[in-house]
Amino acid sequence: MAQPAPKVLAFDVFGTVVDWHSSIVAEMAVLYPQVDGDAFALAWREGYQPAMQRVRAGELGWTRIDELHRLILDDLLPRFGLDGLAENERRHLNRVWHRLNAWPDVVEGLSRLKTRYTLTTLSNGNIGLLTDMAKHAGLPWDCVLSAEVFRAYKPDAAVYQGAADVFDIAPIDVMLVAAHHDDLAAARACGLQTAYVERPLEFGAAHPKDVSPHADNTLHARDFLHLAQQLGV
Repeated sequence: MAQPAPKVLAFDVFGTVVDWHSSIVAEMAVLYPQVDGDAFALAWREGYQPAMQRVRAGELGWTRIDELHRLILDDLLPRFGLDGLAENERRHLNRVWHRLNAWPDVVEGLSRLKTRYTLTTLSNGNIGLLTDMAKHAGLPWDCVLSAEVFRAYKPDAAVYQGAADVFDIAPIDVMLVAAHHDDLAAARACGLQTAYVERPLEFGAAHPKDVSPHADNTLHARDFLHLAQQLGV
């Protein structure tokens, strides 16, 4: 790398660390097999950015992702014939985001990276969600950082700068690891190093994603094991 080795690796989570699509599809197949799980997962995720934008724009006060996911879910259920779900069923389904499974390379890759670097989440997911997810998927974080800490959602600069401030280091000493070029571009604008990780099946096998390299990223990795190799562990 032309830049100095990072001290902290900060990870985007949804799509980068965990496979939200297939995790939701699998739960729907068990709980509500009459529903098209692929369409349901995609529709739920489609509401994610617009919901956060309502917070960014001031239409909603600070609202955690758990509550935003629930707002989206309640709007979604009638479209899929599930408007009769009781409150306990809605609550359980909404917490599927706490039970997402990691991509197959993640735990081994993080464990290798942890031997040399400090690992933290840097996710729009709230702290409770990220903590439950780590317990469920065996994710060996050193720290759980969330937009909730900074009361701002990515791509707000406060989140990326905040990660450096938490560890009292310069932004260049933090590397954001993500499967989303827009997230990485916002991090670079704040002075962070960036590593893109390919997740071509983030939206399911029927909807493959372009994972072409972007020259502005510090690193480009096939998965977390390839990232660890590039970072010398």
